[in-house]
Order: sequence, then C-alpha cells, then structure tokens
Amino acid sequence: MSRLIFITHPEVVLDPETPVERWHLSEAGIARMRAFARGPEAAAIGTVWSSAETKAIEAAGLLAAARGCGIAVDPRLGENDRSATGFLPPAEFERTADAFFARPEDSIRGWERASDAQARILAAVTAIAARPHAGDLAIVAHGAVGALLLCALRRQAISRSMDQPFQGHFWTATLPDLVPLSGWIPVAPRG
Repeated sequence: MSRLIFITHPEVVLDPETPVERWHLSEAGIARMRAFARGPEAAAIGTVWSSAETKAIEAAGLLAAARGCGIAVDPRLGENDRSATGFLPPAEFERTADAFFARPEDSIRGWERASDAQARILAAVTAIAARPHAGDLAIVAHGAVGALLLCALRRQAISRSMDQPFQGHFWTATLPDLVPLSGWIPVAPRG
C-alpha cells in the first residue's frame, strides 16, 4: 500500500531583499534533501507534488531527479501567506508565528488566518491524494501548513506544538484515507 510523505523544504538562504516565496535552498538544505532522496524513506516515491514557492520546487526537483519522476505544482500547497509583513527578523517572526497558531481565527499582522491556511492545504492534499499516482506520493511544501494539515488529519485543535522543530522534516500518512502514521522526522541529520 502506498503512503503520503509530506516533506518540508530544508534550510534556505535568508534574503530580506527577496520575497520569501522566492528564497532558495542553502547548501546545507541541498545536501540534506539529496541525502533524503537517496534514503530508504524515499525509495518507493513515484509521484512528487510541490508548492509553487522556489525553495519547495528546488527540494522537490532534487527528490524527483533521484527517484526518476517529474514534478507537479499546486499553488494551494504554499506556506501561509505572510506577504503583509514580508521578512521579519527571527525573534519577531517567532513571536508572530506563535500568535498565528494561538489565534487561528484572527489575521495576525495581516497574515493569512491559520484556519484559512488549514482549509486550503487540506483541500489541496485531499484532491491530490484522490488522483492516480505511482508508488508513494510525496508532497513538498512548508512547515506551518504541514503542521496545520497534521492537526486537521489528527482531528485536533490548531497548535504550534505540532510544528516541525526546524526546517527539513517529513511525516507520513496512509492513502487514500490520510490517517497519519508518524509525527515529524528529520529528512536527514543537520551537519
């Protein structure tokens, strides 16, 4: 039986002058994604989907190249929309993200509401999972929406406690019913 593998892009190059959705993977992120793509968890992947953000497409490309398949892109797999603030320094970002998860029905500083981002990612993944696919289905996206999706599939309230510890993790679920099989697992050790 095939599985869903929901993967978050690993480390990126932080560039305050570039829109966040156009950031690229860092050398460390590339190395970690290549290690995952060659590893046992990726061995049965035959279908790869990605968000439309550069860092996710790059990570999906590394995975697809290693597995010998193409990539499909769905913009609904994108991270929560934070364009209202753009880049935030790390400490300020963490405070804002805490509020985003703590108050899911509110738009924090103009960000997309967590409840809306959750509905969007759930609809996208449900639709993708219902399509024919070869082998395990990999979806390469982002941490916050991955946490929101995991909360929805586990039928629990939105909580930042379900967020990944750092960039570059995955969790798995059954197909086609999307029952989570694991929590967050690093794609590869950090160097």
